[in-house]
Amino acid sequence: MSLLTINKLTSSVGAEVLGIDAGRLAADDVLAAAVLDALEDNGVLVFPGLQLGPDEQVAFCRRLGHVDHSSDGHHPVAGIYPITLDTSKNASAAYLRATFDWHIDGCTPIDDTCPQQATVLSAVAVAASGGETEFANSYGAYDELNADEQDHCGRLRVVHSLEASQRRVTPDLSPEMLAAWRSRRTHEHPLVWTHRSGRRSLVLGASADYIVGMDLAEGRALLAELLERATVPEKVYSHTWSVGDTVIWDNRGVLHRAAPYDPGSPREMLRTTVLGDEPIQ
Repeated sequence: MSLLTINKLTSSVGAEVLGIDAGRLAADDVLAAAVLDALEDNGVLVFPGLQLGPDEQVAFCRRLGHVDHSSDGHHPVAGIYPITLDTSKNASAAYLRATFDWHIDGCTPIDDTCPQQATVLSAVAVAASGGETEFANSYGAYDELNADEQDHCGRLRVVHSLEASQRRVTPDLSPEMLAAWRSRRTHEHPLVWTHRSGRRSLVLGASADYIVGMDLAEGRALLAELLERATVPEKVYSHTWSVGDTVIWDNRGVLHRAAPYDPGSPREMLRTTVLGDEPIQ
């Protein structure tokens, strides 16, 4: 018998988990293992009205893997990073504008760390309008290619950069800002990620700059087409937040983005990230 009561939210990605107590989620290893299994099957799990506190959120994530502490200092609880455009709560808030584009976290790390395994968000305050978090299945995006497309994409490599993701949301670009972005190293990844599980997914999103060895415009057009096909509305789950909701997603097989909202909005999410150990290959 399953430990989780799950309702599918769409046919392609996302499921709602009901009847779970926040304290138990933070303390029960068996339940955490069941969450990981459900995450593999559904890509995104929604816990409506869970009211998971910051300490409980970090404790839960420790049961899933190693917690990312690289952004500590923005919140009193280690392992919590506030997602907000309010610079008094997050000094790097301007960088978060790039999250309005589809992306996979961890494609442009400072070093050679693997993309994050999973991310947990809990809602502290929500926007009056907008601010939904949207998800699309990048495993499904690969599976829906025909055989010739899978073969072609499987031979392509893509350069990912911080510049690519940031220039989309920064219309007034200064030379100093451009130089800062270009000081961050680029990363070359296969377009098709072959996972340890045997599943394959497409590595797409805002950080994908160009395809190695392909005409620049042609390669970017292909990346844009694949992303558009992966994120058509009928394949997307859009989560409308209520205070106290918690959502976790499989960063290795799910694209995500935030819907735009008023920059003066009090919207605030608390994020904890579970580090990954699987390179894109």
